Amino acid sequence: MPEALPVATVRTQVTVPLAFPDGYTTTVRVFTFKGLIDGREHLALGLGDWAGALDRLAAGGEPPLVRPHSECLTGDVFGSQRCDCGPQLREAVQRIAETGGFLLYLRQEGRGIGLYAKLDAYALQDAGLDTYQANVALGRGEDERDYSAAAQMLATLGVPRVRLLSSNPDKAEQLTRLGVDVVERVPTSIFLSPANAEYLAAKAAKAAEAEAAEAEAAQAPAGRTPDGPVSR
Repeated sequence: MPEALPVATVRTQVTVPLAFPDGYTTTVRVFTFKGLIDGREHLALGLGDWAGALDRLAAGGEPPLVRPHSECLTGDVFGSQRCDCGPQLREAVQRIAETGGFLLYLRQEGRGIGLYAKLDAYALQDAGLDTYQANVALGRGEDERDYSAAAQMLATLGVPRVRLLSSNPDKAEQLTRLGVDVVERVPTSIFLSPANAEYLAAKAAKAAEAEAAEAEAAQAPAGRTPDGPVSR
């Protein structure tokens, strides 16, 4: 049974023109909210014909393309190549604008551990740990991101069903548990550079581990819990 969440409401909405360094431009409708469960200033960006996408969904048509994107100041703003966040954000904006949908910009830097802790984790990665091991070495979870506010925003916008733009199975699992019907998971592109090769390899290994655990859980007899902890 889906987890019950408090009802959020739209606080304000405003149209904002965007221009990316590579010359791509578009216009978004930015929504802010009241009543989000964690009290953070998350945003929903309506892209392309997002209103038409809502109408098609209400009429029983294909659900809109949606990407929950966790804030990454170093990658999204400063263009850091230690991760692939900036290119993923740029790709998501264009892909969603082409079909109509929403990008949920979530204020949970560094997989939820915060900006300073993320930079501390970078130092540990320089010493040989991978991105997940570094978080654990700091006394934090491998990935502390939570998509409860994302589910609230989708409910407020009238989006109970989504095509999820993400290569992360945990996003789909969490949103499903929170009552969002994820009808399809659309993978993002791979943005490989010499600076982020090890980071991407760790992400791919973690995603494969999560996929395997999900498949094992699906095949387990009713009432039986898969052996061992499931890593996210």
